Amino acid sequence: MQSSDVFLVGGGPAGLAAAIALRLKGYAVKVADCAVPPVEKACGEGLMPDSQAALRRLGVVVTPAHGFPFRGVRFLEGQTRVQGDFPNGSGFGVRRPILQQLLIERAVQLGVELMWGVKGIDLRPEGLFVRNERVEAGLIVAADGHQSLLRRRAGLEAARSLSFRYGFRRHYRVAPWSEYMELYWGDGFQIYVTPVAPDEVCVVLMSSHAGFRLDNALAQVPAVYRRLQGRPYSSNEMGALTVSRKLKRVFKPGFALVGDSSGSVDAITGEGLSLSFKAALSLAEAYAAGDLTMYQRAHESFQVNPSRMASLLLLLGSHPRLRRRVLAGFDYRPDVFARLLAIHVGASSFHEFKPSQLLGFSREFLSA
Repeated sequence: MQSSDVFLVGGGPAGLAAAIALRLKGYAVKVADCAVPPVEKACGEGLMPDSQAALRRLGVVVTPAHGFPFRGVRFLEGQTRVQGDFPNGSGFGVRRPILQQLLIERAVQLGVELMWGVKGIDLRPEGLFVRNERVEAGLIVAADGHQSLLRRRAGLEAARSLSFRYGFRRHYRVAPWSEYMELYWGDGFQIYVTPVAPDEVCVVLMSSHAGFRLDNALAQVPAVYRRLQGRPYSSNEMGALTVSRKLKRVFKPGFALVGDSSGSVDAITGEGLSLSFKAALSLAEAYAAGDLTMYQRAHESFQVNPSRMASLLLLLGSHPRLRRRVLAGFDYRPDVFARLLAIHVGASSFHEFKPSQLLGFSREFLSA
């Protein structure tokens, strides 16, 4: 416990990804977590193509044996449905414990030392302590989630922006009915349906009201309710905060934040894991170069597009008339929706929009 090149607190996907990335740079890495796998989490469990690309750089490959592929994203409200295929591969629905186990196996393969069920982790002015024993490490990495104790202890709590919503998740034993990850829009809430196995789907509710639960929302979305009615649950309902947080700093000398502890975008984007994996790779590059300011710059840059997309989607969620106009525009010009999806997963940019696409979309938007 006493010494390592890198000591990392938090053994979820973000922490394990950072441990793997740093080990690939040749550092001795130890990971400590108060939990013991497998660990469930209330999340949508969808891996976008850019998430998988980052995982492959870590030496982790997701296959159909681990989950269920989906070809793109579909938006639905009433009789309106718009969809777009990923231009850079399939997405995968993967149960969180399975993803964590894949990362654990890769970390063990590389020689990362993993310590589970470790209590009494604290950051003090004189250093990191575990069970009142000081840890000597060149770099301390905190991957201890949204409510990071180590972030607060390190004095990195200051945020440029901060907002909260609530998510509730449950799995159902039913065959996926769509080739897409589906997002159903309601007034003041959204329901995500992600296929995660040939006989199982993950259903997630997101809203701004802690008392508004999954059963309340499903009753207002008949298209989903009919498919799930009478189907057995394969997990209990689990809730969590979905936090949009942009920190002013994600490091200080000898200390860095990754994953949700380093900031996050609303879960409506589906990009939380992708941001965590990209951060892990960027942190390893910066530390190997001896310049953690590189990590700060990279972290800020790859949050730009997901933050913009989150703002757009949350705006649509708050304004039903605007949302119906936008969905009508997408229905008329599905190529615009496909382009936005490509931008979202890093396969395109806003500069590639053609004037004719925007003109056609604008015409339908104004007439809806």
